[in-house]
Amino acid sequence: MKKEILIIAGETSGDMHAAAVVSAINSITSDFFFSGIGGDELKKNGADLIYHSKRMSFLGFIEVLRHLPFIKKVKRDILNLVKERNIKYALLIDYPGFNLSIAKELKNLNVKIVYFISPQVWAWGKKRVSKIKRLVDKMLVILPFESEFYRNSGINAEYVGHPLIERINGYQFLSKDEFFGKFGLARDKQILLIQPGSRKQEIKKLFPVLYQAGLKIAKENNLQIVVNCASGINSSIFNSLVNSSEFKIIEGHTYETIKYAKMGIIKSGTSTLEAGLLGLPMIIVYKTNLLTYLIGRTLVELKNIGLINIVANETIVPELIQHDVTVENLVELSNKIINNISYRNEMLNKLSLVKEKLGNVITSEKVARILIKEFA
Repeated sequence: MKKEILIIAGETSGDMHAAAVVSAINSITSDFFFSGIGGDELKKNGADLIYHSKRMSFLGFIEVLRHLPFIKKVKRDILNLVKERNIKYALLIDYPGFNLSIAKELKNLNVKIVYFISPQVWAWGKKRVSKIKRLVDKMLVILPFESEFYRNSGINAEYVGHPLIERINGYQFLSKDEFFGKFGLARDKQILLIQPGSRKQEIKKLFPVLYQAGLKIAKENNLQIVVNCASGINSSIFNSLVNSSEFKIIEGHTYETIKYAKMGIIKSGTSTLEAGLLGLPMIIVYKTNLLTYLIGRTLVELKNIGLINIVANETIVPELIQHDVTVENLVELSNKIINNISYRNEMLNKLSLVKEKLGNVITSEKVARILIKEFA
């Protein structure tokens, strides 16, 4: 009889990484099946989704407060599922606000918890380390310095490599010619990539100013604007925010847009690491509700917000945060990245060192074998 594993991946990136792990487990053994929260990728790999992750995409303190009744209902339904089916194992992926909250209830039900992709407690919540120690049986971390951080706190943690390395190494790229032809891109112009996030709230905050800047940058440097549309986002949102058609929206080919772009303006998050690993010179941007920003500023202990810079432990890529996200700043920095050859080359050289730092582990296979052992 198969063992049922509760799986919770509340965001697009978590769904992608969770699906790779489930696929790896299924290729090794047929002893398990998964149910819980995830997206299209988990569903493709046979997971029974009680809630789709696109319904769980909340950004910042204000949005979470606004959706509290729904969040409580989701938690209640998941816990009822665990009780009804007597589930004894859980794989939690990233999504710390929800996952650390429900972990306490799961622990009360004697569920063994493995947490894949650590909450960034080293950045903003060191007080949560003791909570993790109580609730999590094993932490699988994806940044090299995290394993030592957790072990110093007496937590069973293991570095499993970063899943983006595996994903990028295994990706089948369209050639530049195929890509430009498929999406009707002008072959005499290079790409200015705008990637404003994977949530409606952040797109609404960022896209109008990014696009205004993009028009100037593109005109001054003979570029064409491409906007990456994240999975789960209706592309019509971009047209509703700006009254213009001077940009191309592309869905489902994020890696090609990054690989073939001259430079990018990228919203802070996992996407900055993706862009960095693919060697894209960029500006990192972040903008949220003022209250969320003020609260976050008091909690975050790091000098950088962009993941590529955090991994590098230095500011390789410039960051514009909150009120600094202006047309003037974006244009000035972009022209420097495009036209200052020595500055651009230094950025590219340092980005290549980050990839070396993360190693070349096949993360999904390593995680799969750990889980099979832990859930035996």
